[in-house]
Formats: sequence, structure tokens, C-alpha cells
Amino acid sequence: MGAAQNIRWRPGIVIALAGAAAVAILRVLDVWPYEQMRSLWLLGTIAGSALLLLVWWFFLARAPRAARVATLAAIVAFFVVFKYRGMTGDFIPLFELRFAKRTATAAHGGKSAMSTRADFPQAFGPDRDARLDGPALDSDWAAHPPQVLWRQKVGAAWSGFAITGDRALTMEQDGEDEAVTCRAISTGAELWRSTSPGHYATEIAGEGPRTTPTVHGSHVLTLGATGMLRCLDLATGKKIWSRDIAADAGVTVPVWGFSSSPLLHDGKVIVSAGCKTDDGKPVADAPASSLLAYDAATGEPVWKAGTRPINYSSPFVLGLAGREQLVMFNSEAITAHDPATGEVLWEQAWGKGMPHVARPIPVGSNRVLFSSGYGVGSALFEIAPGTDGRLAPTEVWKTIKFQAKFSNPVERGGFVYGVSDGMFACLDLKDGRVLWKGGRYGHGQGLLVGEHYLQMTEIPGDLVLLQPTPKEPNELARFRVFDEKTWNPLALSGDLLLVRNDREAACIRLPLAKPAK
Repeated sequence: MGAAQNIRWRPGIVIALAGAAAVAILRVLDVWPYEQMRSLWLLGTIAGSALLLLVWWFFLARAPRAARVATLAAIVAFFVVFKYRGMTGDFIPLFELRFAKRTATAAHGGKSAMSTRADFPQAFGPDRDARLDGPALDSDWAAHPPQVLWRQKVGAAWSGFAITGDRALTMEQDGEDEAVTCRAISTGAELWRSTSPGHYATEIAGEGPRTTPTVHGSHVLTLGATGMLRCLDLATGKKIWSRDIAADAGVTVPVWGFSSSPLLHDGKVIVSAGCKTDDGKPVADAPASSLLAYDAATGEPVWKAGTRPINYSSPFVLGLAGREQLVMFNSEAITAHDPATGEVLWEQAWGKGMPHVARPIPVGSNRVLFSSGYGVGSALFEIAPGTDGRLAPTEVWKTIKFQAKFSNPVERGGFVYGVSDGMFACLDLKDGRVLWKGGRYGHGQGLLVGEHYLQMTEIPGDLVLLQPTPKEPNELARFRVFDEKTWNPLALSGDLLLVRNDREAACIRLPLAKPAK
């Protein structure tokens, strides 16, 4: 008792109170250009306070040896029981029980309620724009809840699914190999698995491939995180051809891995590789290689173009100012290329060297919206003929209040809906005003289906049904799918929704609205 009374409590109390006050102030301050900066300050404050408390307790508090040993044992026990699981999109560390048993759920069986289902053949859907015209969804999930047809373990990856007919394809990490897997959408049964050497993993970004396959006819096109571009036979998974885009471009694997879902256009497969750099700056005498185009049938190079370092978006084909063009993010720039030759049509400075992911959103015949996280915001550009046959972008408006970090917002009726720095929001395309911000869903992905919006929450992994308007987000229902972080994009074929994260995949049959009589 006497030893406990001799403990110097005052310094510890001061440190604890000061740390708690600092955390409270940081949480309520509204001065952050983006949420991740708030998180970093909070983590730094908590870690610093914890370190000071440990120094006080072990060296300055005059605590009994038994108490210090017990404290050390508790710290060791925490890391024995829990393990680091990565970070959220807002840089919040995640921990999980180290010895928790994980079991796969067998297929429940069932089938689509629709006689025919449209394909979802690539990332973001048939038109690569994260939106579908239908089917009409039933919004009363209390009376008619979604049904999980099957759920099973999958290898680590942030890939989505591509769907054609009854086949669903995704990418997974398989030991030291990257795998392309094909499953029966109705049962989840694996039809084939095709592997190639490659293993990407970091503590922050996670493990495995980060792109979604593209299906074209009888072929499947995939790009692994380490740069292996492959063309496989849809029926068997047999390799038809492959290319190492890092070797073709003369570059190394980027910090967050190759993240460009293959684009098929006019018989060519187009992916982003980036140019050779020195400390993030282009090498002056390096050959052009920001964007690479290959013959889809043979894998032979067709063209390479651009001199910008890589970023983490996919290329998209847009029609702007009367010209078809490939538009994509590079590091600190937006670049548009001629799809036939790769010629650079226009460029626009963009960003601060941080990752850019979200797809561009075309607005009318000659305008395009770009949005990025990390304090960059959104801007609408008008594209018009310039000099020397090139095009020229002009900024119409810009706002810092709408930031698509790695979600993919969509346009509907002159308004953009989607996740902005973790919160669902509505952006008015006329002037860039953010009309409202709704639920904090984290950095999950979404899909517009008719007048409804399907949004996955980042944590735990709920499927949220919204019917957003310029006045309100109008959340209608939600359905628990996963219990863990979910960053992967959605895929919908008819009434069958395929969702996954880096551990599990599930097929969910969505209730459909009854046809009007």
C-alpha cells in the first residue's frame, strides 16, 4: 500500500488529460483539407501521449516493479492476442484477433429470378461508367430482403468481378502467384484457375492484385499488380498470350502496384504503365511509355505514348469536343490520347503527387469532371479545339468540397452522387456546389442502378440502398454482407450482385420491383 502511495501520479494525470484534450480538439476542428490529415494528427497525438505515459510509468513514476512488469505483460499480451490488419481509407489502423477461426459458408443454391441477365464484362460495367439502366429494384428490403445465394473464401485482392453469362471472373493472390479465377455465378463453384508468378503486398495497401478482369468474346484480359498483362481463354483459363508491361515500359512496380484495369478498344488492349522516373520525375531521354496499347488477339505492341509517371487509375474512352479520346490520370497531370495512335491531344496539371483513382465523368459533348482525394477536390473542364490539331482544356469551376478518393461517383440528371472523402454527397454540375452530405459510409464503392444507388460501406461491409435526389440522400435500407473492410467494386448482372473484399466473396439476389399492371 505504501509503495502505491509513493507513485508520482501528477505527471501521468497531466499527460493523460492533455492528450485527451488534444484528441477532443482535433476531432471537432473543421480545418482539415481532407479526412486523412485529421487521422494522421490524431494518430500522432495518441501515439505521442502513449509514449510519454510509458516513459513516465516505467522510469519516472516510481511505480512498484510488479506493477511495471504487469504493464509490460499486458502490452505483450495485446500483440499476442491481436494482429495488425491494415488501415482504413482514412488511415485508421485495424486489428483483429490473431487466432480467430474463419470458416467458409457453403453455397445455399438458388438462381436468378430473371430469365435473361445482361453481362457486366469489365470494371464499372458495360460502359465502364459505374451505372446501369436497370433492373428496377424493390426498395422494401424489410418485406423482401436480399438473399445470399453463396459465400466463400477468396484470395487477397482489391479486384472486382467481371460477369458474362453464368461465369464470374476475378483476381486473387494464391501464395506467391497471382490467380485469375472463374466461378459459376449461380453456385460459386470454381470452374478454373489460372496462375502466374507475382506477389504484391504492403502493410498499408494490403495484398494481391488491384484490377478487375475484362471479358471480350471468348477472351479474358487481366493485369496483375506486378505488371503481368495476360489474355486467357474464357472456357478453360488457358493462356493465349502475356506481356510484362513493366519490362515493356522500362519501369519498376509502382508504390501501390499496377492498378489499371485493362481497356479494350478497337481491337487494342490499353493499360497504364508510366514512364521511367528518377525520384518521381520523368527521365529526359526515356522512351514514351505512359500508356501502352497491344493487339488484343496477339499481344503484340501497337503503340506506346506519353511521358508522365504512373498513377492509379484506369484509362477511359470519352467523346469530347467531337473527338474520341483516351482520358486518364497520371502523376500530377490529366492526359488525353488519340486511341488510334496514342498521340497526346491535351494535358492538364492536376493534383499534388498523391494517388488519383476515380474515373472521369463526361458532362455533355465537351465537358468533363475530375475528382480526387487528399485535398485536391473536383473541377469541371471544357475541352475545345486548340492549336496544331490539339485540344485545350479550360477550367469552368473548381471546388475542394467534393473529393472522390478511390470511389467512383456517377452523374444523373445534372448532379453527381457518390462518396466524397468518406461521406455520401451530391454535387451540382452547374456551379460545383455541394448540395448535401449524408451518411458516413467510408471508402466503399457504389453503383447506380436506375434511380437507385447501391453503396457498400467500407467497415463493416453493409450494402446500402439509396434513392438520392438533389435534396437528400434518402437511404432506404441496408443489408449486412461482410464484417470487415470492403474496398472492392460491385458487379451486377440482372438481379445477381457479386460483392467481395480481400477475404470473402458473395452472390446476393436482389429483390426486384413488380412490373406495373
